[in-house]
Amino acid sequence: MAEGAGQTAQRRVVVTGVGLVTAVGVGREETWDALLAGENGIGPVTLCEASDLGSRIAGEAPDFNPLDYIDRKDARRMDRFVQLSIAATQEAIEQSGLDIAPIANEVGAMIGSGMGGLTWLEDQFKVMFEKGPSRISPFLVPAFIPDMAAGQVSIRFGARGPNYNTVSACASGADAIGTALEVIRRGDALAMITGGSDACVTRMGLAAFHASRALSTQRNDDPEHASRPFDLERDGFVLAEGAGTLVLEELEYAKARGATILAEAVSYGQSADAFHVTQPSENGEGAARAMNIALRKGGVAASDVGYINAHGTSTPLNDKFETMSIKAVFGESALGIPVNSTKSMLGHTLGAAGGIESAVTVLSLRDQRLHMTRNLEIPDPDCDLDYVAEGARDVDVEYAMMNSLGFGGHNSSLLFRRYDD
Repeated sequence: MAEGAGQTAQRRVVVTGVGLVTAVGVGREETWDALLAGENGIGPVTLCEASDLGSRIAGEAPDFNPLDYIDRKDARRMDRFVQLSIAATQEAIEQSGLDIAPIANEVGAMIGSGMGGLTWLEDQFKVMFEKGPSRISPFLVPAFIPDMAAGQVSIRFGARGPNYNTVSACASGADAIGTALEVIRRGDALAMITGGSDACVTRMGLAAFHASRALSTQRNDDPEHASRPFDLERDGFVLAEGAGTLVLEELEYAKARGATILAEAVSYGQSADAFHVTQPSENGEGAARAMNIALRKGGVAASDVGYINAHGTSTPLNDKFETMSIKAVFGESALGIPVNSTKSMLGHTLGAAGGIESAVTVLSLRDQRLHMTRNLEIPDPDCDLDYVAEGARDVDVEYAMMNSLGFGGHNSSLLFRRYDD
């Protein structure tokens, strides 16, 4: 472990479980195998009527059945973003082997969601307008409020420690993981269930993001090639749903119980652009500060980072300025660091992105393999890093960084390390 600011005096935190529900698979290994194979998860929208919408493609979780995880009565009272989170969490806890009951007061749940229960909210607005206020469901509030993934995970799995959600748009999942890391580090928990979940493939979700000019509209008839981060012909992101959960534990506790450690969670950097509600700050200055903070707090030199999982949305401004921010932080060595975008295959899962992409970063460190950035076919002169466009790649990486950037000027960077005892 590199020496640095406070690192040797602080509790070390490790990842012992990962759970995923994405557009390429319901489950961790199914998703990971599909990403390594370069499989596309984008297709025509089926979760709602989309024929009259400007963007009619999305990343939907294939064949996801909430009844595989939740009984019918409870499932009917939960929004889809909660159902997705429970599924990912169950898988992560099972992999970790964590027995929560004996230490329930020291296990917390922190799940980020950028939008909350948009499906329930949209449906109940229809009820309000068509049938009147007396017909509104009594379950509306506990279905749509964004904290309910964390709340329901806590109830379902018996985690009685710190419990809340982070809402910072598309940085929500990353902020949840970073905050959970610091909760353990300061001694307020032994373990945290953390990540992100969102399910906004609805008519309102698609129409709203289209109205903000954020979505891809040029490839409704060619969804396989619509999400193309860093490509010259990118024209916006593809909306998607999903959930990613990590189980974080204090290192000595994880070792004492014989847990299999997947990676170490090293540090967390956070900054604000203070610039614009939807556009990143010019030259990527805000994102660069978040990365530098993560490096400083982890006591890690920029030259030690061997892989970056980029925010990489496939929007013209994000990809250009994120590239510039990486160059600002890593200097001449930036050209030699593999950078990829998981969104090139999954689409943009909003508040879930940080959870999903942190999970992918952990799996990359575990297996020492990187997935490709799909659909990067026409180089953009403004995006000139090594984006792993040719296919999956074997690597030898010790430190990896994951970036999440959100509307409102939120920037979050997480630093992970290959675990060596």
